Amino acid sequence: MQQPTNPKRRDVLGALATAPLAAALPAGLDADTRSGDMIYRTLGRTGEKVSAIGLGGYHIAVPTDEQEGIRLVRTAVDRGINFLDNCWDYHDGKSEVWMGKALRDGYRHKVFLMTKFDGRTKASTARQIDESLARLQTDHVDLMQYHENIRMEDPDRFFAPDGPLEALLEARKAGKIRYIGFTGHKDPAVHLRMLEVAAQHNFHFDAAQMPLNLLDAHFRSFARLVVPKLVAQGIGVLGMKPMAFGNLPKDGLASGIECLHYALNLPTSVVITGCDSMDRLHQALEAARTFKPLSETELSALLAKTRQAALSGRLEPFKTTSQFDGTAQHLEWMG
Repeated sequence: MQQPTNPKRRDVLGALATAPLAAALPAGLDADTRSGDMIYRTLGRTGEKVSAIGLGGYHIAVPTDEQEGIRLVRTAVDRGINFLDNCWDYHDGKSEVWMGKALRDGYRHKVFLMTKFDGRTKASTARQIDESLARLQTDHVDLMQYHENIRMEDPDRFFAPDGPLEALLEARKAGKIRYIGFTGHKDPAVHLRMLEVAAQHNFHFDAAQMPLNLLDAHFRSFARLVVPKLVAQGIGVLGMKPMAFGNLPKDGLASGIECLHYALNLPTSVVITGCDSMDRLHQALEAARTFKPLSETELSALLAKTRQAALSGRLEPFKTTSQFDGTAQHLEWMG
């Protein structure tokens, strides 16, 4: 039986837009529910119930042993995580192959499966969708996302004639995908432009993914600038890099649990976290089990500890360097 764990926060939009962050970030618009130790939330206005913790697809292929990667996926699902993240380009497709093997034997129907594509043309997008389906050993994915919306021209490419959206709409009509979203890790301005261009085309995204962590609160903040608009439009908020690629705990600024609790305290539908070992997975599960909305005092203390380190952007290299920009390093992926 699922039980409510927090009340609705109908004033979240105004609070996020105008109040100090420490006083403005509730755990979600709709009441959370629990089943066992996992929290479940609604993905935007899709009505889909998804686990508040999502399993990152990149990290499941970091272990050298395929069976260990499969065990990570199945253990996560067995413990209540039903949102699985992946991407066409992760480890040259290995992440999708391993996840596809993990989803055999009845696991596929237990999960909400998301993957991403890098194509910037209709043809490359269609090809990558089909390749992902083959690797994942499924006839459809629940959410397909436009990966690395990191350039100011990327929104225009998405909506251009003979562009990715045409392939996505055809794939959705054919039953290959159910929902459409976009991701990006560079600058909230690019996400805001995507929302503006989408409005010009009368198109509604189902989800959007971005870094949401204790450093982001102070520097090029997606939480301050993008999340309120997503919530207002009923677009599911997918947080990623809750530990800033491990830099927050590594620098002693916050524990892994604190990082996850902060991201869960935002109006996120899902906080996607990378788990390359059973210890990391157990930490994520423990964060879900122990989460409760942070008080203003607790939140202020976490933000105060991280402010100075955040201001240079050094600990969020996915925003300030090209290190994480796969499509910039592999132009051929875009078609």
